[in-house]
Amino acid sequence: MRPYGSPATLEKRRRRAVNLLEDGLSLHEVARRINCHASSVMRWRNTQQRHGEDGLNPKPAPGRPPMLSAGQKAQLVGLLTEGAMAHGYRTELWTTARIAELVEHHFAVRYHRDHVGRLMRAPVFVKVVVVST
Repeated sequence: MRPYGSPATLEKRRRRAVNLLEDGLSLHEVARRINCHASSVMRWRNTQQRHGEDGLNPKPAPGRPPMLSAGQKAQLVGLLTEGAMAHGYRTELWTTARIAELVEHHFAVRYHRDHVGRLMRAPVFVKVVVVST
């Protein structure tokens, strides 16, 4: 299980462990001081020996890939700025449900309308105002 802390905090912890080993402390003493298992300290030491200082850098958290590419998001901004009536709606009001329909129609990607609200808070959409229904 991943310990709590930001990537920078955990990196600092790994570097401290390797430095303590270089100061001559045993694996078990280092593990006790930084509150982890000796096997973790050994893994960090081996990684540092194999890959140098860069081996202790934090790895990016993979997460789920975005469903729309950056280019598609830019296209969506263009579609939204055309107005809702240009896409067959009776009013110019963009709602999250309407945007979800637009995304599905143009990009064959299904978003729940609640997620569309989160999507619209992305930096590329800051000029587009969305009213949730």
